[in-house]
Amino acid sequence: MKMGERRLLTGSKAMAEAVSLEMKRDENVFLLGEDIGMFGGIFGATPGLFQEFGPERVIDTPISETAIVGAAVGAAAEGMRPIAELMFVDFIGVCMDQISNQMAKIQYMSGGNVKLPMVLKASVGGGISDAAQHSQTHYGTFAHIPGLKVVAPSTPHDLKGMMISAIREDNPVVFLYHKLLQGVAGFKQIPANIGHVPEESYTVPLDKAKVVREGKDVTIVGIQMTMHYALEAAEKLAAQGIDAEVIDLRSIAPIDKDTIIESVRKTHRLVVVDEDYLTCGLTAEIAALVVEEAFYDLADPVRRIAIRDVPIPFSRSLEDFILPGPEDIYTEVMDMMNAKVLK
Repeated sequence: MKMGERRLLTGSKAMAEAVSLEMKRDENVFLLGEDIGMFGGIFGATPGLFQEFGPERVIDTPISETAIVGAAVGAAAEGMRPIAELMFVDFIGVCMDQISNQMAKIQYMSGGNVKLPMVLKASVGGGISDAAQHSQTHYGTFAHIPGLKVVAPSTPHDLKGMMISAIREDNPVVFLYHKLLQGVAGFKQIPANIGHVPEESYTVPLDKAKVVREGKDVTIVGIQMTMHYALEAAEKLAAQGIDAEVIDLRSIAPIDKDTIIESVRKTHRLVVVDEDYLTCGLTAEIAALVVEEAFYDLADPVRRIAIRDVPIPFSRSLEDFILPGPEDIYTEVMDMMNAKVLK
């Protein structure tokens, strides 16, 4: 789809295009996972790849997450560049030993003699009534495991560029894509589903946050959907005379603390919004980083918005109640700014 000179793609098409380009460029790149072949992935993340590259490079596997990740680890250790599809990130519990004790540690335990160039790809996020076992993000879980690079792109442009970077990376990368940002038919369609994506191959760094809206009164850090919600809230805040700066975190491990701290030193206020759980999540980590390195630049205590520490409900109304949204961000910032006025 094109609009003038702008080439528009959905998130899923952008990600699949990145994989296709890298599979053409490097014969060592291959995919394995459940329903990624003829079906094209349940979130449309691998459409057309089976037809283009065949069953030897796009491998439909049995339902065994341990086997999928274990096979990818072994292949990567032998010089291949596998992309393992975990489908739902919630399934990490089934294969956590392969992720935490093999994928994350082999390079370290071999003294760097064994490279592990692999991508573990998984869908994350709620908003489609997939209930408690299929709606989590687990950002904080992966961030807590040394040895992994963890990314969470928020736009079709970054889904393509960061996927290319991830495939070329010699370290293991966990690549998290949000269901609501894929533009899959039958799911809720939102403007963020589609965006400008250049046709050529390009890379986006795996370790850099991005300032997506500049402002001077408050910094809002978001991750994937919460970044888009922060942009919505920022427009509403602007009508109240509050100029919000919005940062798309993009990289979960490592966290680009320099971009965040530089912004906080300009705005003197911070709100962190996460679709992970509140306790021990990214909101706590980012708040701690800022308090450690920019405490005296803060005019107000850091505010955190995240999912309440409960399993994510199937009921759409209950799910909407616990998931952070634009109104939650707007209300929190207004409360912060009003508290400033009352001091």
